[in-house]
Amino acid sequence: MKKYLGLFITILIVSCNQQKEDKELIGKITSNKNFKEVKNRALDVVKTGFNAGDGYGEVWIRDYNTFIELSAEVFDSKELEENLLVFFRLQGKDGNIIDGFIPKEKAIETEEGYKFICNDLEPNYCGHKNTVETDHETSLIQAVYKYIKKTGHHNFLNTQVGNLTVAKRMEKAMEFLMSHRWSDKFGLIYGATTADWGDVQHSHPWGVYITEDTHYCVDIYDNAMLLIALDNMMELVPETQLKWGTIRKNIAKNTMNVLWDEKNQKFIPHVYLEKSPYPDDFNENEIYYHGGTAIAIEAGLLTKKQIKVSLDKMIANVKASGAGSIGLTMYPPYPDWAFENKGMYPYGYQNGGDWTWFGGRMIQELIENGFEKEAYEQLLPMTDRVVKNDGFFEWYTVKNKPEGSGTFRGSAGVLYKAITMLEEWVESQK
Repeated sequence: MKKYLGLFITILIVSCNQQKEDKELIGKITSNKNFKEVKNRALDVVKTGFNAGDGYGEVWIRDYNTFIELSAEVFDSKELEENLLVFFRLQGKDGNIIDGFIPKEKAIETEEGYKFICNDLEPNYCGHKNTVETDHETSLIQAVYKYIKKTGHHNFLNTQVGNLTVAKRMEKAMEFLMSHRWSDKFGLIYGATTADWGDVQHSHPWGVYITEDTHYCVDIYDNAMLLIALDNMMELVPETQLKWGTIRKNIAKNTMNVLWDEKNQKFIPHVYLEKSPYPDDFNENEIYYHGGTAIAIEAGLLTKKQIKVSLDKMIANVKASGAGSIGLTMYPPYPDWAFENKGMYPYGYQNGGDWTWFGGRMIQELIENGFEKEAYEQLLPMTDRVVKNDGFFEWYTVKNKPEGSGTFRGSAGVLYKAITMLEEWVESQK
């Protein structure tokens, strides 16, 4: 009897302590003035358009996917639908989805620039495709899912684009990945060698197009994005579950079998279809990918214990590097010789730059998985620097200096959602 009484008392004490901690956290969240300021600023930024930020002319699907929900707060749904439809109208015959689109009159080709894609279905815009990345198809399906969940406009799936509905074109996009980006060897989709979620390959001065020097590999980001997209598609279009349910299950299994390093409790950066482009004395697996890990959590690949270990590693990486937040792309970064693109120097751009665009998504996943206290603590550096630097900057240096577009809508979108999720948690505690 004494044994059970002691256990009951212990549980009671733990419960009381948790209630006290929750109460303190609720107070911090509700009194944080920067949270309200950042949300207001995010709304103001997204009101001004759909391109990625003031440094870009295009509407990019990988960006639009992360702020379409915020756009729904300030734009008529038909405008949001029109952007989605442009991507579907410019879809390739093989099912591929463009990276971004721009007004036709601005689609001027240069010898070193993008090659534009136009067709009769889309009279106003032309697109282009960064072929080294494998997330355009999955980003579009996720964006459609978020739009429908936000607006309730499920009938959008029946919209006719050419001779196919949106729903059919979504499935065709998935079939493109299975036909043109599928590795039978690993049972996963592949892409070029990039830095985590980045869209710049290692073997070209610009690095956005597949070339004869491209080294193909499988990675966690692309495959986690595919898992999320398949979940979204099967929920929106239940009849696709029969075909894609088993495929999804196998991809999830293969992802962990091939890419998860159980000993080091991390994802292997790249597993190459053939040979690594890097010298034998370079241990690429020392690099920890923050962004891909966050997306893997969103895809449901990691347990709660693994999520906590992942967060602890990210925090340790921030401390070791001196970076400002867990938006740190990776740690350590690739050496300066690893990428031909001069912007991909150590801690530059996608090679160890600090991106709220992905850090904010890690915050969302912490909240989703019951780590509200940790989410609050790791969110503070991101919201504080928005106010301090008067903008949603594209990325930050390891010394926390803002770089790139100051109106990066992807950053605004993920921060707005993260703060809203914390506020919803507060409401759930009442």
